[in-house]
Amino acid sequence: MKHSTPAFEAVKPNIGSSFTSLKFLRNENIKSHVWHYHPEVELIFVCGGSGKRQIGSNISYFTDGDLVLMGSNLPHCGMTNENTNNDYEMVIQFKPDFLGESIWELPEMQRISNLLEKAKAGIVFSENIKKSIGKKIVEMHESSSLERLVKFIEILDALASTQDYRILNAGKYYLQTQVEDNERINLIFNYVKDHFKEQITLEEMADLANMKVPSFCRYFKKITNKTFTQFVNEYRITHSLKLLAERPLSITEVCFESGFNNFSYFNKTFKEYIKKSPSQYRKEFNFFIE
Repeated sequence: MKHSTPAFEAVKPNIGSSFTSLKFLRNENIKSHVWHYHPEVELIFVCGGSGKRQIGSNISYFTDGDLVLMGSNLPHCGMTNENTNNDYEMVIQFKPDFLGESIWELPEMQRISNLLEKAKAGIVFSENIKKSIGKKIVEMHESSSLERLVKFIEILDALASTQDYRILNAGKYYLQTQVEDNERINLIFNYVKDHFKEQITLEEMADLANMKVPSFCRYFKKITNKTFTQFVNEYRITHSLKLLAERPLSITEVCFESGFNNFSYFNKTFKEYIKKSPSQYRKEFNFFIE
């Protein structure tokens, strides 16, 4: 079987602009299966809908849209597909030096500079920030020339001023700077993405990475700051969240559909990650959306 490495995505700024601003209507930007990276920093606002996000080694589930900021060359999958049911998606991409190499050294830009440093590990913003900034992103996109640039700087400053966010990849995410690791680690990521419903052994992954099992375990932990078992469980639990929220399956069916072959282990692992049982999660989620 052929395994793909993350694709390099070439990004061109809008004509007459120093950065790229794109708006996609529902199903126009189906890239959830495309694992890619680019030197541009990327701000994505998904209006409505739900789905899985994979940014670096983090796999998580979003509902009622999303707002994320990703640093240069941080590998990620697209946010939306035909099942997301979002209204639209806004994508802003810019080189870290799009305003010049020394501008971030100015005192007025210190907050934004700190924000871009944090974005190297991926940032997801809270519900309130998502809604308020989402509106500003649309206004910025519909502006022209200098007004668009000014509004974009204001958006970055607003994001830099809030504490309502979560870093997606804890600790240093080595994959971003160690380009030579991309091919090996992403063979592993893509394999898990395509086969998480099946049994995956350490021996298989070590062989795929052309390493011995102990070396592979050390390598994976160094790159992702989590064990391989934790990574696979996180992927499976994220998928189970989507199933619990969106499909009328029994808890047992969700367990096996998510790649777990032991119901007790699924319940135990779910509680470890989500801090509640699958049935409690579904009940609270249904109450929230009613």
